[in-house]
Amino acid sequence: METIIITSETEIKKWIREILREELARAALLTQPASPDYAEPLLTRKEIAAYLKISLVTLQDRMNKGLPCIRQGRRVLFLKSEVLAGLKDRPAKRP
Repeated sequence: METIIITSETEIKKWIREILREELARAALLTQPASPDYAEPLLTRKEIAAYLKISLVTLQDRMNKGLPCIRQGRRVLFLKSEVLAGLKDRPAKRP
């Protein structure tokens, strides 16, 4: 076993900062999306609901009925072009 001699509080802080940087960099790599090469930005549930001018409850209902979405763990994201194509394919109900 190697003996480590700590000479100052500044040195301890330096080592802690280095360890934290390494761990944060590793965590950032683990949380990146599997395929970040989308041609357009991914939209959140709130963003796509605001764009479509519908509530989050209505959005969830449409997702249950097949509205295309991308699930990344617990996150649900949307490509606007896929959502618009999905809505065009489905006929709108009008009374």
